[in-house]
Amino acid sequence: MGKLINHIVPDSVRLAWLNLRRNQRRTSLSVLIISITVFAMTSTGGFGLYTYKSLKEATARDIGHMIISTPGYFEKEEEVPLANGFKPSATLIRQLMAFDTVRGVQPSVEFTGLISNGSKSSIYIGRGVNDREFDMKGPFIDVKEGRTLSNIRSPRYDVTAPEVMLGVDLARNLSVTIGDWVTLLATTTDGALNAFDFKVRGIYSTGVPEIDKRQLYIHIDSAQELLNSDKVSTISVFLFDLEQTASVQQHVNQLIRNSEQDLQVTPWHQRAFYYQNVKSLYDRIFGIIGSIMALVVFVSLFNTMTMSVTERTREIGTLAALGSYPNEIIAGFMRESGLLALIGSLIGITAAALLSVFLMVFEFNMPPPPGMNQGYPLTIYFSYPLAISAAIGVLLVCLTAAYFSARNGVNKPITEALIHV
Repeated sequence: MGKLINHIVPDSVRLAWLNLRRNQRRTSLSVLIISITVFAMTSTGGFGLYTYKSLKEATARDIGHMIISTPGYFEKEEEVPLANGFKPSATLIRQLMAFDTVRGVQPSVEFTGLISNGSKSSIYIGRGVNDREFDMKGPFIDVKEGRTLSNIRSPRYDVTAPEVMLGVDLARNLSVTIGDWVTLLATTTDGALNAFDFKVRGIYSTGVPEIDKRQLYIHIDSAQELLNSDKVSTISVFLFDLEQTASVQQHVNQLIRNSEQDLQVTPWHQRAFYYQNVKSLYDRIFGIIGSIMALVVFVSLFNTMTMSVTERTREIGTLAALGSYPNEIIAGFMRESGLLALIGSLIGITAAALLSVFLMVFEFNMPPPPGMNQGYPLTIYFSYPLAISAAIGVLLVCLTAAYFSARNGVNKPITEALIHV
């Protein structure tokens, strides 16, 4: 076994390992600093990746991976409800559903008005959807009481009791619960006032208090009847995979160009303002943390290698006297530093991987983010590219520190180095 290792491991690497073992306490401390740095960078980066992906999925599940609307829908104000809306094309919806990558196509109606329980009124932000809307949203909407909207095509659906789902804070402010009746007042597309009574089917939370105070859902047919229109505000296209958005968008654009109506397609990331702000903030935070850690590693390794060079000054002088070039001596110290970086990186990456597995088994909840009232499970993704990048970054820092510290030692005259005490 020893002969096999001798054939596999070069003599220069074995020599570097033996030199590191001269002062095992100092070597252990350097390895510990490097491993903690790699562990911290991999773990914090993994938390950032989890946060990014969660926000992406939450945004796409909420508004759709792509939104079909009239041109300039998100920039123009509506003087009356559905002024910027359009009539949904059954042919277009069938063509969209024909794609294997499309999970669902959901038209929706956006409107506002007043909601009353008979004695108290409040402003609401309404959204008319069909029952499959909540299957698309998945776990990103939390039903606190009751159920989601039922299928109006089902024979069990009671047409005399149209359903509504209320945000948890809106229901609390109106003091209503499941089975109670509320009245929705809205302005029609003709500018007249219209009001319908609805039975509370469910109470939900989005995790954002400001939304929970105002938002409600009703069936899209009820919304169109309330607004006296057959238009929709937008059509949301939901995909099976978020990464397929760009490729599917090209096909959808082709369908839109062949459509009789003037429409446009907006990908989810153009409407993901919260995601963009959080990503920008985290990128700055992680960048600063990474820079500080790199500086700590550089100072630590520079100090370690400087002490090693100082202790081995006579050895350096002897090597120089025997004909070794300065670059060869510097390369020896850099191999030692690189070996430290390799060992420390392996320990740090292993620790980060074990932490990721640990958090999958045992759940720890994070506090609610700013502007939200619900926490979320702490999850750290283990990313091989991220771990390799952290290891390479630390390796470059270690090699740089070793080069500068060793260069100062080899610049001494041979006679002065030989008599160094």
